[in-house]
Amino acid sequence: MNATLRPAIFVVIVLAVAAVMALLPLVLPPFYVRVGQLMIYSAGLAVAWTILGGFAGYASFGHSAFIGVGAFAAGLVEERLSGLPAPLLLPVGLVVGGLACAVLSAVVAYPILRLRGTFFAIAMLGVCHVCAELNNNIDVLQGSLGLNFPAITPSGWDPATFFYELYLVAGVVVLLIAWAIQRSRFGAGLLSIREDEDTARMLGVPTERYKRQAFVISAVLTGLLGVIYAHSLGYITTDSVYRDDTNLNLIVYSLLGGLGTLFGPVIGAFMLVFITQVVLARLLDFHLFATGLLLVVLVLAAPGGVLGFVKSWRMRRRAAMPAPAE
Repeated sequence: MNATLRPAIFVVIVLAVAAVMALLPLVLPPFYVRVGQLMIYSAGLAVAWTILGGFAGYASFGHSAFIGVGAFAAGLVEERLSGLPAPLLLPVGLVVGGLACAVLSAVVAYPILRLRGTFFAIAMLGVCHVCAELNNNIDVLQGSLGLNFPAITPSGWDPATFFYELYLVAGVVVLLIAWAIQRSRFGAGLLSIREDEDTARMLGVPTERYKRQAFVISAVLTGLLGVIYAHSLGYITTDSVYRDDTNLNLIVYSLLGGLGTLFGPVIGAFMLVFITQVVLARLLDFHLFATGLLLVVLVLAAPGGVLGFVKSWRMRRRAAMPAPAE
């Protein structure tokens, strides 16, 4: 295959798959359309997280901070601009939510990215909880009272289908951005940071700048998805967006699919959402135990995730093939 065609072919394949997925609400029952929403939303968040946690190796335990900041910033501005036509409210909210996350992540990046490993992960969890407490205790932010979002669904559209398509567009954009980063010089620098940050710095990689850029990009993409999520809920409080289970799930999605890969988080998100929302949906009293047990089994059986398991299986298969006769 011509190397110059590979990016174009990749984009065409992604868009073709997205086009097929866009038609699914026409044939799926309403319940599965909502499950599809959650799958795509979770996959988009996981890919945004992996730009920092997978590519650079800085695993964040507090990424739902950016979901909350993006959602509340957008909601507060849209509330004051409620006279605008409905089609303009979401773009305004996306711009405001993205800028709020960019500012927060740029400010936090300088002190927090000096930490590594577990210290960075715990510090990010602290950032999330601090943001949640500020939202709850500062009256103007309306975190404790809650915030209503204006309806943006076009007339004649089913809201579940509309937000499914919206999540799909956002998810494709996030995936393509992450793919472009992965195959760029910037992505190679992030990989070198993940493997050995000190050596990368000695070899001339601008590690501090690359880490800050990855942090801000990951935060902004997460915040944009948070704005769409808030609109799909219609009403949010602090507890509905600053969620510790989301912080945990973003890590689990990558571990299940393959940490540090592009499609691993997508596979992990689709798997876990389907298992919890469809397979175990009726086991409410047994739900958490069954989910935890299943995760332990999957991680033990495939410590490199699904993609790692497939890769090792293919390598074993090739090694077992007889050598060609001379």
